[in-house]
Amino acid sequence: MPPATVAARIAHLRAEIERHNRAYYVLDAPTIPDAEYDRLFRELQALEAAHPELAASDSPTRRVGGAALAEFGQVIHEVPMLSLGNAFSAEEAAAFDRRCREALGRDSIDYACEPKFDGLAISLLYEDGLFVRGATRGDGFSGEDVTQNLRTVRSIPLRLTGEAIPARLEVRGEVLMFRAEFEAMNERQRARGEKEFVNPRNAAAGSLRQLDPKMTAQRPLRFFAYGVAQISAVSPAPTFHSELMERLGAWGFPLASERAVVTGAAGLATYYETLAAQRHALPYDIDGVVYKVNRLADQETLGFVSRAPRFAIAHKFPAEEALTVVEAIDVQVGRTGALTPVARLVPVFVGGVTVTNATLHNEDEVRRKDVRVGDTVIVRRAGDVIPEVVAIVAEKRPLKDMFGAEPLHPPFELPKVCPVCRSAVEKPADEAIARCTGGLFCPAQRKQALLHFASRRALDIEGLGEKLVEQLVEQHVVKTPADLYKLGVLALAHLDRMAEKSAANILAAIERSKTTTLARFIYALGIRNVGEATAKDLARYFGNLDALMQASADELQQVPDVGPVVAASIAHFFAEAHNVEVIEQLRAAGVHWPEGEPAPRAVLPLAGKTFVLTGTLPTLTRDEAKERIEALGGRVAGSVSKKTDFVVAGAEAGSKLEKAQQLGITILDEPQLMELLTT
Repeated sequence: MPPATVAARIAHLRAEIERHNRAYYVLDAPTIPDAEYDRLFRELQALEAAHPELAASDSPTRRVGGAALAEFGQVIHEVPMLSLGNAFSAEEAAAFDRRCREALGRDSIDYACEPKFDGLAISLLYEDGLFVRGATRGDGFSGEDVTQNLRTVRSIPLRLTGEAIPARLEVRGEVLMFRAEFEAMNERQRARGEKEFVNPRNAAAGSLRQLDPKMTAQRPLRFFAYGVAQISAVSPAPTFHSELMERLGAWGFPLASERAVVTGAAGLATYYETLAAQRHALPYDIDGVVYKVNRLADQETLGFVSRAPRFAIAHKFPAEEALTVVEAIDVQVGRTGALTPVARLVPVFVGGVTVTNATLHNEDEVRRKDVRVGDTVIVRRAGDVIPEVVAIVAEKRPLKDMFGAEPLHPPFELPKVCPVCRSAVEKPADEAIARCTGGLFCPAQRKQALLHFASRRALDIEGLGEKLVEQLVEQHVVKTPADLYKLGVLALAHLDRMAEKSAANILAAIERSKTTTLARFIYALGIRNVGEATAKDLARYFGNLDALMQASADELQQVPDVGPVVAASIAHFFAEAHNVEVIEQLRAAGVHWPEGEPAPRAVLPLAGKTFVLTGTLPTLTRDEAKERIEALGGRVAGSVSKKTDFVVAGAEAGSKLEKAQQLGITILDEPQLMELLTT
């Protein structure tokens, strides 16, 4: 590469890294994955090493992180908060061990190993056992004074306990969030219509930098200690890092239970593999492990390079996030009819594999993240979890013209008909998942529909198991449940592990299944939200299949325990011509059941009235109140809507009562309910 080109590339890399440093450390809004940042950083390191004449004192390789926020006071770190060098392979970890052994003149070295937390590094200062100051890493030499916010983190001790507490102690550690608590917090953000956090690390950093400590106190922050920057004389003086960590634990600091002391490169490799296997079972995110020479005197001997200690290194896990481009957005239909948008990606290596597809979960998620064809996106793959698109990189979105008039591609819209069978797609107002209504007909749902139809509590076709159904579907022998009744011995006998006698047994079971009950047949159809109990209620209420198929959603809601959601599922199912056709084919094949008259429709005083129960009633349990209402023809629903007639409110009634008041629905207490039940 010509010198001018090298200089230009170095200048570009420095500018890019500084921009990403600010986004990551200062704004808490990273725009690229850690792996992409590491790639840029290592390229700059390599170019500066090859061209030392182009090195500069203000290069990102000579410092750590970004500047402190102006809103906070500044803290000068008496001992710089340097970052660690990285190892990305077993060979690089072994090279770290070799360098340490050679520098110390040892045949083997013990290392203290610990998880590499994916949070925000902080420093805590204690004087005479009292917490007096807390600061962020900042640029490594000065950080932000976030003392008041750190006081709200309950896992940080405000006063140390135990014996031999030093007069002055500076502890280094990480503030982070547990994944479950992060998800719960994001759920609350969604419910309030507020911006969600991209990941736990981003959430922890943003929470710690709130200008109002009361806001920080509301966030589920945690702290783990991983080292000591300075400590006044203690007796006996610690010899090992692991010993010093044990003292921190005794003084009240939280420590990672996954710490270990190992020997040599083999010990490092074993620890790495163990933590990699445990990684996704841990309650918090880690992005690697940290190795430190355990003997403190050896740490002093090894010392530091310009931006990192020689006695420690971070061994990173394979990147779980990477950048790539969305080439298309397809829609897959699952075996239960669920429609899932899937991003087709420019192939990218992430999480140890090459990823070409990533789930977008559902239509609401695509719109929330505003993922479009052509977008550069962050893709995440954690363990065996299906790869997903985490976020777009808005600054890289392709535009129609150079002036950024508008995006080149329109927002994603879910199709109105199934892309596999062209049946109607339904999406209940209170659900995130859209589904194909062609349950008995849709090829994507074929295996599941057949297995359910043949199950013991449905048509009970003995011997028609998963492996046989897979063969029948994959070889296009059977497309709908009605095709089962067209099978012959020859069609079955040529299948794997299916002799003539076995085929005859299957056909005999299929023949026996023709005689069934209306309730079993309704259940066998696999209508969404219709289980065995509901199928029995429907059979009892309507008496025959034709009456059920012709019933409106309002009529269906007169059946005990059938609410608006179930009624809509049933109505949509029978409105789909493909499903009706399969039912007629089943009848023509001889599937039959005793049909009777509809159940008598007694005119009950609460018929057609919908109730919602909330809070604790003085004397009635919720089940008792429900039984009494239903005995008089009323229906008890689980949520309040415009169709609700009465809300029965007891003590500690919550959001349902508030919604009822907003909608102007009649609210009853227990005495008023009892009066209604007895008149």
